[in-house]
Amino acid sequence: MQRLIQVLYPPQCAMCEARTESDFGLCGACWAKTPFIEGLCCDGCGTPLPGDDAPDDRLLCDDCMVIARPWSKGCAALVYKDQARRIVLSLKHGDRTDLVCAVGPWLLKSAEPLMSPETLVVPIPLHRFRLLRRKFNQAALLAGQLAQLAGVDCCSDGLVRTKRTAPLDGHNRAQRFESLSDAIAANQKRVLKLKGRKILLVDDVMTSGATFAAATEACFSAGADDVCVLSLARVVKDA
Repeated sequence: MQRLIQVLYPPQCAMCEARTESDFGLCGACWAKTPFIEGLCCDGCGTPLPGDDAPDDRLLCDDCMVIARPWSKGCAALVYKDQARRIVLSLKHGDRTDLVCAVGPWLLKSAEPLMSPETLVVPIPLHRFRLLRRKFNQAALLAGQLAQLAGVDCCSDGLVRTKRTAPLDGHNRAQRFESLSDAIAANQKRVLKLKGRKILLVDDVMTSGATFAAATEACFSAGADDVCVLSLARVVKDA
C-alpha cells in the first residue's frame, strides 16, 4: 500500500513541484537557492561572519558588541533573504504549516550546540487576538517540531503576550525595544515548569533581538537558570 501511494503521489519539493527522494525535502534547485548559515557566525545571535578560523574567545557581530543581550547564546538556520524569506512568509502567512517538517532538521542542526537533555524548548508567544486571526503560532509549531526531533521537553504556552503590539515591520531598533517593553511575561500556570530550567527560546525570524530580549527577561523573572535563543532565519545587514 505504501509503495502504491508513492507511485500515485510521489514526493515533491516543499517549495516547488519537482520530485524529490523523500517527503518534506527540497529539490536541488531550491536547496541551492536557500541561504543556510554555515561556517563562522556570531555566538550571540547567529549572524554569519567572515573568516575561516574561530578565535579562542567569544565571537560576536558588531550589533552584539554594543547591544546587551540578556541570553547566553543564539543561533539561526538561515539568512532571511531569497528562498529563506519565501519559506518563512509561506509558513507565517500562507498557511504552509507542512513546512515545519521540512525545516525541523535545519533547526535541530543549528540548535545542537545550545541544547542538552535537560533543555526546555519554549516558543515566542503570539497575542491572543493575533493568534485568533492567524489560527496558529508558527513559533510554537517550530518549537514543537524541534523538541520532538531532539527528544526534549517543550512548553508551548510557557510565555504569554501581556499587551498587543503593532507589527514591527519598518520600525528601527529603538522603536522595537520600546514597543516590546513589558509585552511578554511568564505564564503564571507554567512558572514552576520554567523555574531552574535551561531554556531554548524559538521564533521564526530574529531582526533586532527585541522580542527575544523581552522573552528572555520573562524567563529569568520566572526563575530560569539559563536562556539561549534560536530563530529559523536571521535578518542580516546588506543581505
